[in-house]
Amino acid sequence: MNMAQNIAAGLDRILTMEVVRVTERAAVAAARLRGRGDEKAADQVAVDAMRQELNRLAIKGTVVIGEGERDEAPMLYIGEEVGTGKGPAVDIALDPLEGTTICAKNLPNALAVIAIAEKGSLLFAPDVYMDKIAIGPGYPEGLIDIDAPPAENIAKLAKAKGVSVSDITACILDRPRHAKLIDAVRATGAAIRLIGDGDVAGVIHTTDPEETGIDIYLGTGGAPEGVLAAAALRCTGGQMQGRLLLDTPEKVARAEKMGISDPKRIYRAQDMARGDVLFAATGVTDGNLLDGVKFGRTFITTHTIVLRSSSRTVREIKARHQDLEKF
Repeated sequence: MNMAQNIAAGLDRILTMEVVRVTERAAVAAARLRGRGDEKAADQVAVDAMRQELNRLAIKGTVVIGEGERDEAPMLYIGEEVGTGKGPAVDIALDPLEGTTICAKNLPNALAVIAIAEKGSLLFAPDVYMDKIAIGPGYPEGLIDIDAPPAENIAKLAKAKGVSVSDITACILDRPRHAKLIDAVRATGAAIRLIGDGDVAGVIHTTDPEETGIDIYLGTGGAPEGVLAAAALRCTGGQMQGRLLLDTPEKVARAEKMGISDPKRIYRAQDMARGDVLFAATGVTDGNLLDGVKFGRTFITTHTIVLRSSSRTVREIKARHQDLEKF
């Protein structure tokens, strides 16, 4: 395939900017309900706004990571078709409000998130837990190993970064299931940033340690969120490994229905999000990487990061919206 054919086979460059509008709309809708204590309401308005904007895109989109299966989610369910139907066939992974609890409590790092890839390129992951490890770009391939002890991974990362272990910060979800992991990391002398929710943001934060202060992500979280995070890492050059936790016959059967034949397989970022990938995230609440939505008297401001794997482009878009009717 020559260069011209390769470019034509990828995602349309116009989508890079169009996808920003999708996460902006969802973020603004959710931000109106920040701190109101109603997770379901905030999530629903974000879903409604994202779906409305997706259906304006010139794509033939299929939701492969969404709000749940059809009988669980009235909109943006797994398998739902979105877009005008008059563009490229694409897979879509999305979370209209990543961190519903965060938004309800008005805590840091709630996001509206979406990834778009060529048809058949995103892992069709069941809604189960996934064991994950991730680091940002600039390190030798294969530096981390999901089966190695935390101390070994942290020591290798510190050596590759040229710092002491005490200068490394790991991001871990604050959950009882992570008690032993937290103890093991603290025993190394490394620091820990515990987060209450939002592990897509946690993984993304490894891509810019100087800005976020996070070098490595460790622990278990949702598999759908793992696919979204992998899409972001594909665009930045970071590394990630994930393994589905299929610990019951029912989960194994669900995974098999989704085409997963090896329940113990270790997935890399490039296995979970292949080909040309677009990723966008807009801040709902203020965070380490993105500012939250700000409501002025005559304008609204949003802060978005949009990434593309084929060009390794990272765009940071701070937008001032004065046409309030569009929201």
